Amino acid sequence: MIPESAADLMSWEKKAFVHLALTLADGTPQCTPLWFDYDGTHVIINSALGRVKDRAMRRAPQVALAISDPDNPYRYIQIRGKVVDITEEGAYDMIDHLSDKYRGEPFDHTEGEVRVTYRILPESVQPKG
Repeated sequence: MIPESAADLMSWEKKAFVHLALTLADGTPQCTPLWFDYDGTHVIINSALGRVKDRAMRRAPQVALAISDPDNPYRYIQIRGKVVDITEEGAYDMIDHLSDKYRGEPFDHTEGEVRVTYRILPESVQPKG
């Protein structure tokens, strides 16, 4: 569903950040820059159990994403979609994978923190620029 013209923004090499927009329990919006991966179908993000974004995505799985080209911020892709999978299984491996992509080293795990992986299925995709 990601058009070829924007496929590079989803790549390992580009190292673009995704900005996740979601709705909090009180109805206000929140936007957070995050590391992400793309498996050809889902945008994959990772967080910790119990954080604001974790609670928000469990309550209201409709989200919006924006991914800007780090080399040209006027070129970006907007994605509206739905969180279709939330799992703790493999989440530590996923955050290590993302840390390797963005920092070139394993993630510095916080003792006692439970990691969670979210798969977002794009429903609307609009490349710009």
